[in-house]
Amino acid sequence: MSGHWGILVSDPWLQNQFTQVELRSLKSHFMSMRRESGRLVIADLASKMSGLKVVGDNLSEEERASCVKDLYQNTEEEVDFELFLKIYLKLQTFANSRTGSSPKNSSAFLKAATTTLLHTISESEKASYVAHINHYLAQDEFLKKYLPIDPSTNELFEIAKDGVLLCKLINVAVPGTIDERAINTKRLLNPWERNENHTLCLNSAKAIGCTVVNIGTQDFIEGRRHLVLGLISQIIKIQLLADLDLKKTPQLLELLDDSKDMEELMNLPPEKILLRWMNFHLKKAGYKKIVTNFSSDVKDAEAYAHLLNVLAPEYTNPSTLAVKNPFERAKLVLEHADKMGCKRYLTARDIVEGSPNLNLAFVAHIFQHRNGLSAQTKQHMSLLETFPDDTQDSREERAFRLWINSLGNSTYINNVFEDLRNGWVLLETLDKVSPGIVNWKIANKPPIKMPFRKVENCNQVVKIGKQLKFSLVNVAGNDIVQGNKKLILAYLWQLMRYNILQLLKNLRFHSRGKEITDADILEWANSKVSSSGSQSHMDSFKDKSLSDGIFFLELLSSVQPRAVNWGLVTKGVTDQEKKMNATYIISIARKLGCSIFLLPEDITEVNQKMILTLTASIMSWCLKHPHEERRVGTSDNESGSQLETTSNSTLDDSASDSSVDENGNM
Repeated sequence: MSGHWGILVSDPWLQNQFTQVELRSLKSHFMSMRRESGRLVIADLASKMSGLKVVGDNLSEEERASCVKDLYQNTEEEVDFELFLKIYLKLQTFANSRTGSSPKNSSAFLKAATTTLLHTISESEKASYVAHINHYLAQDEFLKKYLPIDPSTNELFEIAKDGVLLCKLINVAVPGTIDERAINTKRLLNPWERNENHTLCLNSAKAIGCTVVNIGTQDFIEGRRHLVLGLISQIIKIQLLADLDLKKTPQLLELLDDSKDMEELMNLPPEKILLRWMNFHLKKAGYKKIVTNFSSDVKDAEAYAHLLNVLAPEYTNPSTLAVKNPFERAKLVLEHADKMGCKRYLTARDIVEGSPNLNLAFVAHIFQHRNGLSAQTKQHMSLLETFPDDTQDSREERAFRLWINSLGNSTYINNVFEDLRNGWVLLETLDKVSPGIVNWKIANKPPIKMPFRKVENCNQVVKIGKQLKFSLVNVAGNDIVQGNKKLILAYLWQLMRYNILQLLKNLRFHSRGKEITDADILEWANSKVSSSGSQSHMDSFKDKSLSDGIFFLELLSSVQPRAVNWGLVTKGVTDQEKKMNATYIISIARKLGCSIFLLPEDITEVNQKMILTLTASIMSWCLKHPHEERRVGTSDNESGSQLETTSNSTLDDSASDSSVDENGNM
């Protein structure tokens, strides 16, 4: 099976003790141990577990051996992965009880889920995010009866259990992501309806750039606070950084010393642009240091004092820079920000303690409120116009980027043309799509300083692509290193397409090893719609009649009769009606469990690749949930929790695939 199912174990309780990151790491250790001797028995574990954190660091080999012997009489019993996990958990519990240790403060962070087994949350971050939610969702018709939330309690996690709040928060961050007609908003939701909301939330979160590979819908049901807060943190971050984009804020061009640097600025992640903006103003203020992070570099609050003096000189307080105590200075900084209307997200204590999440949120909010850049000028616009209109490429780059990030690679990418050039993330992605295909012995891990090492990685990427029968005529590793946009997009497209076709092949029991083709997917979709009694038909994945969305609504209804509320569907005649249907289709598909990355425009404009992706994603979901196993409103509920662990990885991949013609050509 494709590696995108994630690592599953048969015991649900055992599965829930670990994140996917932990499971992958432990599986790697387990496989390595077993390879060394060909056979692994309980007696071997005491010595072989020395390299594992907590268990290896805090217990001697003798202590591990004694503990294992007390637990298991037959130490010659062969160890499978699940037994290995059980022993690891018992040893970890023993180690923690011996040392009296508690995990380090693992407060929710903006990019990924946590990686330790015990978790705490930052009360300060919780209070900050609650204030954000209370402010931005105060007028929501459904939620206003639950707001404001009391930050001193765990009320946030209780309200989040039905999934509505998180869906609404995603739409605040990126308006229009979720068609709110698809959200279940009854006052009392049954478990199936709650599960649908959670699935819609998670798949939509991935579609705006959140990393959720370690979060399943069961985590919301059980109220796992560190995971819920971590997701909220990411959503809020995306909202606050949304304007740090040259197309939305052309005035950012003022940060450039040379117009030749514009492409570099366009490729920077928003956090880096925010730092550049901050340093731009600090330089004006005569501040000598360079701020490189939102933690240690701002703990003394001096940088903030200078920044606010430049942005709002009318509220300058001479005492702010004169005071010696950083905590007192931080309080004066927040008074200054308050007068500007910007005091949100953190306290003076958060500043001096260097909370990276809250400091980033604070600076991003200041940028949104008063960026201090000159008004948009004709010069700004003319500079931007020198760049070609690459709307189509941008949409594809976005879909590929979100798909890659959904796989849980070691590096989060912000731009596929820049962040894939060293080949490492591409190798990781290939290994996820076809486990074991990468020769890691000859791979070069970042940071890579020597250009030829990047070429070596990319040469292996091209070699594997040819092995997978990708169309790569006259393509060399150096083309990827040089950031050749057309070739990178073509490669990624074929990789995504290969991934979904392999997944479908594995799911389709009667394929008997036969490769699945685009024609098979087309035939399946037409057959499904026809069997439901509809006359709709799709001639190809570029059939212009698909633009009204009716065919896909009928397809979704045929695989899950309760999925579509036909009272909400338009005739799809005008452009507005087509767009309404398209947004509804995407939300319904995500609500079922399809992790897809297309936009409504991809449906209304009939983007061949994304149309194939959507169809294949629905087919994948249908094959995973045969009709006889689904009784509307009942058994769905029971299968829902099992889906959670796979919906973040399996459907991530399949759902995210895009494809073109059968040869994968652009």
